[in-house]
Amino acid sequence: MAEEKPVILIVDDEEIVRRVLSEKLGVAGYRWEQAGTADEALDRIKSTAVQLAILDIKMPGKSGVELLSEIRTHYPDIAVIMATAVIDINIAIECLRQGAYDYITKPFNLDEVVLSVERALEKRKLEQENRDYQQHLEQKVAEQARKIRTAFLNSITSLVYALEAKDKYTSGHSQRVAEISVAIAAELGLSKLEIEQIRLAGLIHDIGKIGVREAVLNKPGKVNEEEYQHILSHSKIGEHILTPIVEDEVILKAVRHHHERYDGAGYPDGLAGEQIPLAARILAVADTYDAIISGRPYRAAQSIKTACDEIEHNRASQFAPKVVDAFLRIKKSADLVDAGTSKT
Repeated sequence: MAEEKPVILIVDDEEIVRRVLSEKLGVAGYRWEQAGTADEALDRIKSTAVQLAILDIKMPGKSGVELLSEIRTHYPDIAVIMATAVIDINIAIECLRQGAYDYITKPFNLDEVVLSVERALEKRKLEQENRDYQQHLEQKVAEQARKIRTAFLNSITSLVYALEAKDKYTSGHSQRVAEISVAIAAELGLSKLEIEQIRLAGLIHDIGKIGVREAVLNKPGKVNEEEYQHILSHSKIGEHILTPIVEDEVILKAVRHHHERYDGAGYPDGLAGEQIPLAARILAVADTYDAIISGRPYRAAQSIKTACDEIEHNRASQFAPKVVDAFLRIKKSADLVDAGTSKT
């Protein structure tokens, strides 16, 4: 089926001009519409799929230049050619600056008018194709980014499973730390991006324990100094493991520094206070809380109250005050919810 010819809107207050242009464009195979004023032209545009408009610059009431501005604002896909009986280079430049495709003068050379229409429609077609290409390219980039992110998350999940297979006591720990950390981050009013970074960091914060000997990880009694130092190395090992696959510095630094202390007595770098990345300060509280309420080879699980008391006791020494306060608000709210539920 042959492609339907575009609709050309001829806007001029002189009927004879409209008729002459209509006849010429009709012979050239174009469909056409006419309008004697700017307001009438806008009505035609609303009711007809116009591809190109030829606008007379000087018309009673709203001028062609004003109409050009409205068309470019509300109907940017319509190509516009300006027409006038006055040769004024300044007007021509202004019209082109506002988005007109061409500028023709009266009396018309009708063959040149047709050529101008053909050039304008071709330029319009190229612009639309370029825009469509850009949109499809953006979609392809977004899809590729989604695939890359999925692959990254799968890699992270595999690493976590590998750790849990090595140390049964860490089973579920990373997921719980991630969930608690997200709740704290949300309570602190962090952005969606920051919360997502913290969630991922929580999932992999202990990944360095893959490099810690199982005999040390699962030792039921007290570890000696060499074994203790070996365990301490897991945060640096974790950063080293993740660096080839994680480009996000927030996540990497959270993994490296989640055992720093607010008073500077932590490891591996002895950072203190605000020197410690916020994500690491959040993980420190979440990690400690879950460790206390979970069973370990050397001790039984302790109560939630004991864990909260321990965290509150170490506020401003081991843990960042604002993070502790946010955590305790969350726990208090959860306790209230649990209490309310138990009464129903």
